Amino acid sequence: MQFDVWLIYLAASIGLSLSPGPNGLLALTHGALHGWRAALFTIFGGALGFVFIIALSMFGIGALLKSSVGWLVALKWAGGAYLVWLGVQVWRAPPLAVEPHTGAPRARPWSLFRQGALAAATNPKGLLFFSAFLPQFIEPDRSLAVQFAVMAATFVLTEVVTEYTLAATANRIRPWLTRVGKRFNRTCGGIFAAIGVALPLRP
Repeated sequence: MQFDVWLIYLAASIGLSLSPGPNGLLALTHGALHGWRAALFTIFGGALGFVFIIALSMFGIGALLKSSVGWLVALKWAGGAYLVWLGVQVWRAPPLAVEPHTGAPRARPWSLFRQGALAAATNPKGLLFFSAFLPQFIEPDRSLAVQFAVMAATFVLTEVVTEYTLAATANRIRPWLTRVGKRFNRTCGGIFAAIGVALPLRP
């Protein structure tokens, strides 16, 4: 993957990680309930789930590329349309928030890890998103395995940092999310829609 393409992918990954989603909400909730150290199990479980769905998306795309490179063009345009649609949904979504809880029972690390992994791996919207998102950056003349490693590592590291920040600051950022959450969603939704329009036009 060329460095300039990777930079665009990194920026898009950061935007995706900051947008409302089940794993972000789970990390925020577990951070408030159990503390940031326990929430790390949730976060790393989610990271494993994301690697799984990125692999499914990436190598499913690879199978199509073996039959015709023209499939990549079709996927880029279909994916761009989906990203615009997703941007509209995020724009209209309610703010990401979590209610304060006290006296929550101590959770087992494996239970938190499993919840994080399942939240990522069983979310059909995640598979649809990556099937739409990844074709915008795939270079068919380069090794698919290397591109998978770079894309998966970049996204997972971005997601881990974002979810850790949510978990570690859960109690402090709750008022901020309540106050500006709707505007935040609209910013993220606008970014998704812009990506959906611009990336299929990239040569």
